[in-house]
Amino acid sequence: MRERTRLETGMNDIRELEREASDAVELWEMAEAEGDKGALAEVAASVRAAVEKAKDAELKALLSGEVDANDCYIEINAGAGGTESQDWASMLRRMYVRYANARGWKIEEIDEHGGETAGIKSATMLIKGEYAYGWLKSESGVHRLVRISPYDSNARRHTSFASVWVYPVIDDTIVVDIKESDVRTDTYRASGAGGQHINKTDSAVRLTHAPTGIVVAVQAERSQHKNRAKAWDMLRARIYEMELKKREAVAQAEADSKTEIGWGRQIRSYVLQPYQMVKDLRTGVETSDTGGVLDGDIEAFLQASLSHKLGPESTVEDLD
Repeated sequence: MRERTRLETGMNDIRELEREASDAVELWEMAEAEGDKGALAEVAASVRAAVEKAKDAELKALLSGEVDANDCYIEINAGAGGTESQDWASMLRRMYVRYANARGWKIEEIDEHGGETAGIKSATMLIKGEYAYGWLKSESGVHRLVRISPYDSNARRHTSFASVWVYPVIDDTIVVDIKESDVRTDTYRASGAGGQHINKTDSAVRLTHAPTGIVVAVQAERSQHKNRAKAWDMLRARIYEMELKKREAVAQAEADSKTEIGWGRQIRSYVLQPYQMVKDLRTGVETSDTGGVLDGDIEAFLQASLSHKLGPESTVEDLD
């Protein structure tokens, strides 16, 4: 039913655009024949509005992957650099939380490991919303921050790194078989806030998948049973996402670049000093509104990542 609704919405968008284009042509011819400049201006304004609708429809058409409509997990990990990178990881988490809130999506904290002084070493969030994975999947990679460190008494400029990994929540229509013998289960005491119970029982669960080396951890729930169930869901999602990446690598013949992992896979640079600039290194999109971006205004980067798949010849052009 969800797939049917999605297809019907896409078809209705196209029909509406066709109708608006046809009406605009007729009205333009009538206004031109009568020399009505006011009517011509109205038609021009309606056409420009239709162009914006066409751009939106074009982006929606790109969200057609088999799991693009699903919810997603976001994992954020601080890089080397101690407090600096941990603070940067915390700033990234805040950015994604604000973006999700602006879209009306729901956010669920799955796991978090705080830094010794400030920030976080790692965090995992579940983002629930329409096309959450489709919009956010391009955020996977390494994010670099350059700023004057608030933790440096000499006010020197520091470069910090944090990695982001986005993978889809898989639904009941997708079956991922995992041998229980391949998975090691560890339980431990949850950290952070949660009251006496959560800190005195081994409620947190960590699963390690031996064949792939994938590790997932959940400590959000008070019950070990609930944490274990969520951890298995996350493990299935991680393995499924890994298989999707393998297929993409084969299809695009980019296996050599796909194998680059670690801090060399920078996708975006956030410079706060000596100038203000956020630049996506894949699409070339940049902005000087660093405050807006860190407050969650990342729509331009996400749209550019989707449009980048089409190539410049295929995108809807602005009117002169």
